[in-house]
Amino acid sequence: MRNWIVVLLLVSLVTVWGCQPPEKKTDDTATDTQDTQQELRVAVAAPITGSAAAFGDMIKKGALLKEKEINDAGGINGMKLTLLFRDDAGKGSEASLVAERIANDNTILAVVGHFNSACSLAGQSIYDRVGIVELSPGSTAVNVCEGSKWTFRNLYRDDFQGKFIAQYIDNVLTELESVAVFFDNDDYGRGLRNAFVAEIENTELKLVASEAYERDTTNFKAQLTSIKSKKPDAIFISGLYTEAGLIVKQAREAGITSQFFGADGIDNADFLTTAGTKAVEGTYITTPFLFGADDVKAQEMASNFENLHGVPPDTWAALTYDAVGMIAEALEKTYKLEASIEDKRSAIREHLAAIDTPEEGYNGITGLTYFDYKGDTVDKPAYVKIVKEGKFVAADKQLTNLN
Repeated sequence: MRNWIVVLLLVSLVTVWGCQPPEKKTDDTATDTQDTQQELRVAVAAPITGSAAAFGDMIKKGALLKEKEINDAGGINGMKLTLLFRDDAGKGSEASLVAERIANDNTILAVVGHFNSACSLAGQSIYDRVGIVELSPGSTAVNVCEGSKWTFRNLYRDDFQGKFIAQYIDNVLTELESVAVFFDNDDYGRGLRNAFVAEIENTELKLVASEAYERDTTNFKAQLTSIKSKKPDAIFISGLYTEAGLIVKQAREAGITSQFFGADGIDNADFLTTAGTKAVEGTYITTPFLFGADDVKAQEMASNFENLHGVPPDTWAALTYDAVGMIAEALEKTYKLEASIEDKRSAIREHLAAIDTPEEGYNGITGLTYFDYKGDTVDKPAYVKIVKEGKFVAADKQLTNLN
């Protein structure tokens, strides 16, 4: 009798366990548990949260559009492209953790990212250790690609951008004679500031002040008071949109009337919102890309992006769209199912390294991309935007040649 009771209890327990609903997965982990037999997995590492999250949002949206277009067209040699989004929060410490997680996942073939220079640099040694490509659509610090054969980027470096800004102010905004620099004290902010200051020596401009701030600062009154006392005609902000918006807002409140100029780290609509329409009017910024009305491919991408996401794309969405496209092209031409993960990853790296001439270049919506021996992109230009009536628009005058 006791044996029958035990049997009945076991049957009841098995029945209850078997009826339990499956465990819910988050968006991030759901993709990770898919069958990888017929998919090609690529990580996208970006600041999905944190003070640079607006950049991460556009990066994710640009990547998702390219993923959708590739898969709707039949995938890559009949296999599905699956993007895995990894959040580095725009911080080097988080980027290291993300990179370890990616490096230890033998189903991930390559990385699109990171965005922040500090994050690309933090992940670099980890990616080098296992041999996996990181292709950045946003890191501009001079040393991002140096010393690593696995790191590439599809936009200019800050030594070029800093020189460009100094020459634009000197040659185009000729009424401006003195400048101050207000820079974020990180890899991006310092490197860009250094390049700008070095080029000032070759212009008619006079540098009257240089002040630093730390990321996530919200009160800039002390530095602005110091800058105001020097009466600069222009203030160059070498940092990201979150702090830059507060800087411009607080500067105007303090009675500073200087012309503001920012770099590509300010190229986000949240800068306009934070600073306020009146304060930000007339601000100039550099950018790696402009959506030109005469560029059919770019306009088609912009239309598809807005149809999918309900908002227009920005520079970073466009560069990420192209970066995903470059990795997809590499997979199409090199992927072999029977190869080891090491050989699959290495083949992607060899493909990108071989894109070293205009003839071999990847012709994306942001222009022709090809690399030098370091992994830096060659001959991609900078453009200038200005804020008019609360929106970024192309500046009337562009600088096409540097001295």
